[in-house]
Amino acid sequence: MGEPLFDLPRTGLGFDADDPVLARAAWSRIAEPGDPVAGALVGNLGPVAALDWLVDAARSPDRAGAALRRIGGARALDAVPGRGPGPGAGGRADAPGRLLGPAAEGPVTEGPAAARPGPGGGTSGARAADLVVAAVRRWAPRLERLDPEGELTVLGRYGGTFLTPDDPRWPAGFADLGVGGPLALWVRGDPDLSRLAERSVSLVGSRACTDYGIRVTRTLACGLADRGFTVVSGGANGIDAEAHRGALVSGSPTVAFLAGGVDRLYPASNTDLLRRTVEQGAVVSEVPPGSVPGKQRFLKRNRLIASLTSGTVVVEASVRSGALSTANHAARLLRPLGAVPGPVTSMASAGCHELLRRGAAVCVTDAAEAAELVGDVGESAPERRGETRLGDHLDAAGRAVLDALPVRKAAHERSIARAAGLALGDTTGALGLLELMGLAEQRDGGWRRR
Repeated sequence: MGEPLFDLPRTGLGFDADDPVLARAAWSRIAEPGDPVAGALVGNLGPVAALDWLVDAARSPDRAGAALRRIGGARALDAVPGRGPGPGAGGRADAPGRLLGPAAEGPVTEGPAAARPGPGGGTSGARAADLVVAAVRRWAPRLERLDPEGELTVLGRYGGTFLTPDDPRWPAGFADLGVGGPLALWVRGDPDLSRLAERSVSLVGSRACTDYGIRVTRTLACGLADRGFTVVSGGANGIDAEAHRGALVSGSPTVAFLAGGVDRLYPASNTDLLRRTVEQGAVVSEVPPGSVPGKQRFLKRNRLIASLTSGTVVVEASVRSGALSTANHAARLLRPLGAVPGPVTSMASAGCHELLRRGAAVCVTDAAEAAELVGDVGESAPERRGETRLGDHLDAAGRAVLDALPVRKAAHERSIARAAGLALGDTTGALGLLELMGLAEQRDGGWRRR
């Protein structure tokens, strides 16, 4: 167990490991997205000290836990989900749990001690040591070929920006992810994600969408863009791509979170779309250039889509859709969650219907309702109740008199009062108001509708 876990050259890591930017870039290569142990260590020790400790621990893995306790880093593991008093990477402690089965699962803790909390829910010394040793064993193989300088150079060739949590352009919403938040972000396009997130909505859904889903997504995206919202999605085929297209057509910014490096615009079929997204918004990843997308990385990037924005709307999703992972993260983070209903016979909307049935999401049918979901009630809100009808703005007496008015032959006021069930004086007053509004007229010694 004490044998080194990697072959480190005598010259060291091959880059200035004391540079906090290079150290953080290295950590984004070492740890997989959403790794809560890495998040706890880097957050507690800082990227430089955490990297220095990791190199020593990989050389002597049997002393890794003891070394961490000596420098005070073991306390950081109390923030790992399920092991401490705080909410951890899964969101706030009182947030709802899993919503819709395996496809909707959020971040899980890796390592042999994942299901063994210490007394009282915290991490005992032995459990912390188990977590640390397991983490070192999965991180160590990546130490041998670290090249953060080269990866930053590649990013520079694309005109990209490397964002760290201490940058003022870093989105505040990521703080709700706790130790499961991103260690860094690799961005092409507008690097001011904080500004883009100020007024934003996530639109997500299945890759295998229907014509109905495409129409609804385009309408929602264009309507939200026209209201000044940044549309955020995952850049994939289907609903994601239509969300980005709707924003681009409206001339508004859009943000796409990728599961691979920003130098590899994936899927290839959306290359032109993602290039336009770079020009008009931003393409973002938490893994370095050259990284390939994988199933777990697709699921992990969903937590960023949910946490960046003010709310999430699932447009069309089956019960096994990965889009429900984003919905699950939004619910954990107590972000507003909406779902678009579809035909009851459509399996493509079954996931949305399940969200609505369980009360996890509210019904969203247009852009006005999506904007209202995130707390933006505009002047057009009443329009969602349907078209304006004759007499909508009348009081009870006015509506009763209007209903009692004949259409063709004029009737006397007393006859109208009897039909309306009102006193003669109330009927006379209502008739005068209806006349002013152009809804009634006097004719042949009586009254009728105009």
